Amino acid sequence: MPPSRALVASMFDRPLFDLVLEAALVHRAHHDPSAVQWSTLLSIKTGACPEDCGYCAQSAHFDTGLPREELIDVDAVEAAARRAKEGGSTRFCMGAAWRRVADRDMPVVEEMVRRVKGLGLETCCTLGTVTESQAARLKQAGLDYYNHNLDTSREHYGEVVSTRDYDERLATLDRVRKAGVNVCSGGILGLGERREDRVGLLHELASLAEPPESIPINQLVPVPGTPMAGKAKPVPWTELVRTIAVARILMPRTAVRLSAGRESMTEELQAWCFFAGANSIFTGDQLLTTPNRGIDADRFLLASLDLHPS
Repeated sequence: MPPSRALVASMFDRPLFDLVLEAALVHRAHHDPSAVQWSTLLSIKTGACPEDCGYCAQSAHFDTGLPREELIDVDAVEAAARRAKEGGSTRFCMGAAWRRVADRDMPVVEEMVRRVKGLGLETCCTLGTVTESQAARLKQAGLDYYNHNLDTSREHYGEVVSTRDYDERLATLDRVRKAGVNVCSGGILGLGERREDRVGLLHELASLAEPPESIPINQLVPVPGTPMAGKAKPVPWTELVRTIAVARILMPRTAVRLSAGRESMTEELQAWCFFAGANSIFTGDQLLTTPNRGIDADRFLLASLDLHPS
């Protein structure tokens, strides 16, 4: 039975210490609380995306100064994945700036997945919309996870994106799930949303037929030239912690990924997030086209908190 939206809202309204304590206990019941998975994200096709997501540097609708790049070479992807594994990552994610993946590009993407999987890494792709047959082909190639974020609540979504509707995103998640690929879907905080929209996002994810195996929680990285850079305001740090804690309680077995925006977070805030149930990070100098904390900084942070890469 999925939770009611009113229940999710009441969880957000709880005293912060009570909420985080419950989330920490749920986390310990289902995960190793000292382990944090390291993931690496690589842009395999950059820029000129036809979508108008108001936060994205890669949209063709905005002038962000980002050069357009074609689909990169399979050997380059394999080399990047090998470096990521040597650096401590156990998952390698490949992202392409497409509205939908074209059939003509599928053989190359499938080979990328096979090569990365062959290194012993978990594989993840975010390629936009996929058809049922494409999802099946990715599964056969060895894809473990498919990322397709909902971004925000259904009610607020139109303020962020106009070129794709909410149900299209949910349909892609359904196709991926039916193909036997794990679902990775989350959202972004700082898009001008209210708490009610954060409630709506988590309620939507927790109400899927099966909860996502992976939920990235991002903080907006304002990119000059994008609409969100000029009007979005950072959410209070307590709202980030609350969102992670509620996600952990609602979806106990899910990996909650502390994703974009970490380079602007203090070490103390990241510690709160780990205590509240976050158990995965993206490491490396860049996330697609936005800055990220480096590996050395992450090693220092985890060591100072007595945590270790899983």
